[in-house]
Amino acid sequence: MLRFLSLRGMAGVFVGTFLGMSLGLAAPAHAQTYSELWGVEGEKWSNTSRLPDFSFAGYHHSEIASPLVDVVANVKNFGAVGDGQADDTQAFLDAIAKVDAGAILVPEGRYKITQILTLSKSGVVLRGAGANKSVLFFPKSLTDIKPNWGNTTSGKPTSNYSWSGGLVRVQGSFQSKQLAKVTAAAKRGDQVLKVSAVDSLQVGQVVELRLVDDDSKSLTEFLYSGQPGDISNFKGAKSSFVTKLLEVGEDSITFDRPLRFDVELAWQPTIYQFEPTVTEVGIEQLGFDFPVRDYQGHFSEVGYNAITMVNVAHCWVRDVRISNSDSGIFLGAKFCTLTGLVFDSERKPKRGDTGHHGVILGGTDNVFTDFRFNTRFIHDLGLSANHSGNVFSNGSGVDLNFDHHRRGPYENLFTNIDVGLGTRMWTCGGGQKLGLHCGARGTFWNIRAQQAQKYPWRGFGPKSMNLIGVQTNSESVKEADGKWMEAIDPQSLSPQNLHEAQLARRLQMMD
Repeated sequence: MLRFLSLRGMAGVFVGTFLGMSLGLAAPAHAQTYSELWGVEGEKWSNTSRLPDFSFAGYHHSEIASPLVDVVANVKNFGAVGDGQADDTQAFLDAIAKVDAGAILVPEGRYKITQILTLSKSGVVLRGAGANKSVLFFPKSLTDIKPNWGNTTSGKPTSNYSWSGGLVRVQGSFQSKQLAKVTAAAKRGDQVLKVSAVDSLQVGQVVELRLVDDDSKSLTEFLYSGQPGDISNFKGAKSSFVTKLLEVGEDSITFDRPLRFDVELAWQPTIYQFEPTVTEVGIEQLGFDFPVRDYQGHFSEVGYNAITMVNVAHCWVRDVRISNSDSGIFLGAKFCTLTGLVFDSERKPKRGDTGHHGVILGGTDNVFTDFRFNTRFIHDLGLSANHSGNVFSNGSGVDLNFDHHRRGPYENLFTNIDVGLGTRMWTCGGGQKLGLHCGARGTFWNIRAQQAQKYPWRGFGPKSMNLIGVQTNSESVKEADGKWMEAIDPQSLSPQNLHEAQLARRLQMMD
């Protein structure tokens, strides 16, 4: 049995509270100030605004909360001890193999796990009794368990687990059956496409529109608003857009949200079925502990990584603590929500960092919210190749950075975040000649810091980025087709959380 909290029913509450408030945080005491891109209740926004629509991000488009799934199994009934000494791996593997749907309970205890735990069936949830009560301890790294060596973009030998993999793995695949080809160009913000055939299309169907770059890399150019930087080492962009069909005509389809990119026939626009093999998987109320070892620095990591989700949709991670990791979570998914995560470490740091990647929101339309970083990674909040529509919100850390790892991550949102010290907010990684770090219309809304921030350096991103309510002493710059930085005091900016405001507006319009 699944129990959901309906957000549609709460739309009126959201609308009444999102002006000047964000979930879990107090409303600003200052007079409210509104962005010229949004207005008071979104009246200044349109489908073609330079401010993207982020309201569809998250588990089931954030229209419902992730469910509380009934318990159907207990790892202790499969032989788990939970004393931190006995190897409980087989008990977990047996429980995961046995359960086809439902929650696997991990009672209070410390469980030693020495292999990778893979969840590859829809509807399976791994649930503890609390992040500080039910702890999974991984004494072995991914390299110890299954070596996977490679090289950095500069040729330095290193483990591929430096930037991928997790000791708990949620694995699925996306269906790739072609349904139709797009037969006419369209513009960002449109909701209608001309297609070659409609026999396999129907109202209510969820489909994926895919684009691939041409030899001239014109798609890459577009996804950087014509300012890609040096892309000589970049093989070319790809774009994905998942949407529900509202109408099917004789040679056209109408979908439920505005396109986030132009469509050109040179980019081989094609409609595919979207039927992920793994959905509704949750990891919740658990702690992830790794050995306390001095951090050796960049590309030294051997894979003390907590979670990875690959080619899945509508999954979640909720109320999880990750301690002493090389990296926290690698996401390669669509419409997933990570909420209530805490990161800490007892490792001796290297140049102030205790690990490599905190969280990478790979894929499209995912949400990472209500988080706290009590330690520092080289890359705290990460995005990379073609990642779009993702939201980082309602979080804080000791000295966070917004890592954009080049190769065209575009139209992503950072909102209602306290970065802490603010010494490295725009610090990024990524190989050389792979484009600017941030792509078109990257948006930074209500970003607080202990020291004033400046507009990002020239190599960070194109002029189409949006900075609204970022802690600064600089003057506003508002160029319709150029730089946009509204120097609003973050404490007075309303709404405090753009994603929640856009969601509330959309749900209200649906009723």
